[in-house]
Amino acid sequence: MLSVGLGVVALAVAMTASAQAHGHGHGAPKWEVKATGTDARFRGLAAVSRSTAWVAGSKGTVLRTADGGRSWKNVSPPGAAGLEFRDVEAFDGRRAVVLAIGEGEASRVYRTEDGGTTWSESFRNTDPKAFYDCLTFLDARHGLAVSDPVEGKYRILSTADGGRSWNVLPNTGMPAAQPGEAGFAASGQCLVSSGPRDVWLATGGGATGRVLHSSDRGLTWTAADTAIPAGDPARGVFGLAFRDRTHGLAVGGDYRAGQASPSAAAVTGDGGRTWRQAATPVAAYRSGVAWLPHSRSAALAVGPTGTDLTRDGGRTWRTVDTGSYDTVDCTPDGGCWASGEQGRVARLAD
Repeated sequence: MLSVGLGVVALAVAMTASAQAHGHGHGAPKWEVKATGTDARFRGLAAVSRSTAWVAGSKGTVLRTADGGRSWKNVSPPGAAGLEFRDVEAFDGRRAVVLAIGEGEASRVYRTEDGGTTWSESFRNTDPKAFYDCLTFLDARHGLAVSDPVEGKYRILSTADGGRSWNVLPNTGMPAAQPGEAGFAASGQCLVSSGPRDVWLATGGGATGRVLHSSDRGLTWTAADTAIPAGDPARGVFGLAFRDRTHGLAVGGDYRAGQASPSAAAVTGDGGRTWRQAATPVAAYRSGVAWLPHSRSAALAVGPTGTDLTRDGGRTWRTVDTGSYDTVDCTPDGGCWASGEQGRVARLAD
């Protein structure tokens, strides 16, 4: 694993050095786009390895590759064409869970154990006030999904059997939501986890962009301001990434095209209790972020206008690619994948 880690760090250094020498990403290693044969927008991405990845998106579309993106198999659940999949969590090339978003019964969870050949619907929301945004798994059994606030508090859905069944958790340990606050179903990264018990929830739309943290699998939560601007339904924290239970990154901004997104990145070193603005933030609105594997300091952030790289733990960011992506995910064997609009899926070049 050491050689993989050194290779990833060397790639990060090379990307930054090239960007510094040639400007914003010119000459730097770029994403290698993999043809998917569809125009679906893939905001859900689960990278399993350099060879295996799942994407989930619009028009009920779920694809899987087992050969590094050279070919893709359409494994969409039957009858799901009218759904909007925004998150997918995969345990391997056969087992995955996907989340469809929307009001009322449009919010659903599907699960497969055979690579998408067959699916079972394991949850369908029946509360018209709920709208589920994101999904995360802490291990192969324990997972959570989050809904926008219902009666003033975020609603948390929990599974302890790998997504076969789900239960709404009590909200007594959830702090009140700000007026107008909600999660963003933009990248599958508004709810993330690290280790067996820690979970973080990104918010926007309220007076401040916040991150809520739970250290007991979603039973009790604390909230912290990130200093990422909010105050508008289109602004706030969109994506989170934690490389362990203390070191995390937050990205966001204003998702409307042409709108400025100042101070749209923040970093924490204490598990999300406090956040610091990036000294040099991401260049524009970013919806997805991921730590490079086996690195304590390098990460990628993606959005519709490009990809930014940090190699100092999120304090400074530099644009290294201008392609449009919504989300990003990296794997322990050194593979980094991104996906987005018009069927775009890519893997970071070697």
